[in-house]
Amino acid sequence: MTQKPDVKAFFDPQSNTIGYVVKDPASTACAVIDAVMQFDYAAGRLSYDCADEMIAFIESNGLSLEWIIETHVHADHLSGAPYIQQRLGGKIGIGAGIMQVQDTFGKIFNEGTEFQRDGSQFDQLFQDNDTYQVGEMNCFAMHTPGHTPACMVHVMGDAAFAGDTLFMPDGGSARADFPGGDAGQLYDSITRVLSLPQDMRLFVCHDYGPGGRAIAWETTIGAQQQANIHVGANATREDFVHMRETRDAQLAMPKLIIPSLQVNMRAGEIPRDPSGAMMMKLPVNKL
Repeated sequence: MTQKPDVKAFFDPQSNTIGYVVKDPASTACAVIDAVMQFDYAAGRLSYDCADEMIAFIESNGLSLEWIIETHVHADHLSGAPYIQQRLGGKIGIGAGIMQVQDTFGKIFNEGTEFQRDGSQFDQLFQDNDTYQVGEMNCFAMHTPGHTPACMVHVMGDAAFAGDTLFMPDGGSARADFPGGDAGQLYDSITRVLSLPQDMRLFVCHDYGPGGRAIAWETTIGAQQQANIHVGANATREDFVHMRETRDAQLAMPKLIIPSLQVNMRAGEIPRDPSGAMMMKLPVNKL
């Protein structure tokens, strides 16, 4: 945890997502975390502006892409992972809990037997505490279920990438009411993340600028311990679960949840009909 990677953030205003290029300080090796592919829902049209920015940054700095990490199966944006992999290489990795997510949403979207539910669409399925390298930088994955069963926090040197487990301190935490989510599990996962060193940098996957402040994405474990509006200042598990379940019951579904889940449980690949044409389904009264 003493290594200090260079972290470059990329903000997607459509989904308020922040993706990252993380560079090993001792080499040209890098990783991409939570890359975005844009989707115009009304037109059914894909675009790759954010992923292209990541690719241009990696190429212009002479970096070598080794990993493309998904912190979880996102419900609010489509993954740009395969688009980036086709151009730069690297292995696509996600938490092993993806198999539970695929089983759940395979049923919701009435997927046939041709849709594999074993995570084989991904190059790497991370288990809790798995270690890996980005160049010479030591990294490890923490299983942090609650928002989804596949959520992982990835620690790369002195930087932790929280996915949706935590937002900025004034943003709190992610919802826990999707199928497979659990507010109590989320509290336990956050408690574990907050046991990391206080001065560790923490990077979030989403920010919505509460109160009109500028979009932000970097904080510290210590700042979360002291000031997170949902779990800071020794909030109890019981209080958190009550708050989270009450709040979640009032939230609307993310605008891109239906296309996002179909694509992201396939490691970013677009589903196709029997003719090979890209096509998505619209389940009714199932979410």
